[in-house]
Amino acid sequence: MSESIFSVIKRPVVTEKTNGLREEMNQYVFEVNRDANKIQVREAVEKIFGVRVVDVRTSVVRGKVKRTRRGFGKESNWKRAVVTLRDGDTIALFEGV
Repeated sequence: MSESIFSVIKRPVVTEKTNGLREEMNQYVFEVNRDANKIQVREAVEKIFGVRVVDVRTSVVRGKVKRTRRGFGKESNWKRAVVTLRDGDTIALFEGV
C-alpha cells in the first residue's frame, strides 16, 4: 500500500468507551484502512497530528447483521486502531468532545 498517509486513517471513533481511554490512558481510536499495518498507522498519526506514538494495537471488527425490509444484510468488516501517545501529547481534534 504505497498510498498517501491520508488514505490510512478514515475517521476517529468517538464513543463513551473511547472517551474513557483517551482521558485515562492517553489512547485514541481510529477507523483505518483494512490493508494498513501498524507501522503505516503510526507514521500517519505522527505526521498528520504532530504527536509521538508509543504503541499501536489493531483489530478487525466484524460487521453486524442488520435486518432490512427484504430480509437480512451485513455491514462491512472494518479495522480499528488503538493508538497510545507519549505522556503530554494530545490530539486537539478530540478535545471538548
